[in-house]
Amino acid sequence: MRSYQPDLTPPWKRSAPVPEVPADPDLVVEEVATGFCGAVIRCERTAQGPTVTLEDRFGKHRVFPMEPRGFLLEGRVVTLVRPAAGGPVGPARTASGSVAVPGARARVARAGRIYVEGRHDAELVERVWGDDLRIEGVVVEYLEGIDDLPAIVRAFAPGPDARLGVLVDHLVPGSKESRIAAQVTDQDVLVVGHPYIDVWEAVKPSSVGIAGWPVVPRGQDWKTGVCRSLGWPENTGAAWQHILSTVHSYRDLEPQLLGRVEELIDFVTLPA
Repeated sequence: MRSYQPDLTPPWKRSAPVPEVPADPDLVVEEVATGFCGAVIRCERTAQGPTVTLEDRFGKHRVFPMEPRGFLLEGRVVTLVRPAAGGPVGPARTASGSVAVPGARARVARAGRIYVEGRHDAELVERVWGDDLRIEGVVVEYLEGIDDLPAIVRAFAPGPDARLGVLVDHLVPGSKESRIAAQVTDQDVLVVGHPYIDVWEAVKPSSVGIAGWPVVPRGQDWKTGVCRSLGWPENTGAAWQHILSTVHSYRDLEPQLLGRVEELIDFVTLPA
């Protein structure tokens, strides 16, 4: 009596086996069917089977089923599988996306500084870039507005070894903020800004769990108007704490803010 292998497919019709690769965070792969290329963000179990979420270099997320032979890794077809519990998870990252330095101590503060307009701005920068800033020895201070920015810059006395970076809200052509910023011409000072009326808007609505940031009529306090439009209690301090609690990494912020903060950090830390 003959014995048969379970697979009766002729050898010439069988697909060559492909390696199984754990979908560790930050692994960069390309999905075969769509060509979408991105880094692994997370794996999840669903009723239809396991899925993997990829993030491309523009911050766009796509979810794909973890099907056999479904991805390319460095040009080779692979099958992604869920990472083993307790297994390697790739390099640890800070909230800003930088590679974490385990056990690193805070550097002695530089003479250079980064100034932001208000306390909420400072708390958001700390939330996302705090680990990086401590390693670089950069202190962030808030100004309670920039109406006196030229005088503040003169008092700081910037120089090649003490550069000053300033982050301004609503820095758009024709705004009051743009006119004030234009008065600062020192080569050791960099003034940059984002287009949002308030730094609240720099948090992605999807992260906060809203469809979008409301349009508040001119002449009305913007933060209070936002609370009213969203049906939140008119307690802007509590509202901000809720918003801040939804920020876990750079992925929760708009690119218009991300780029400006990174630019300021480079300006005050890199050699003149």
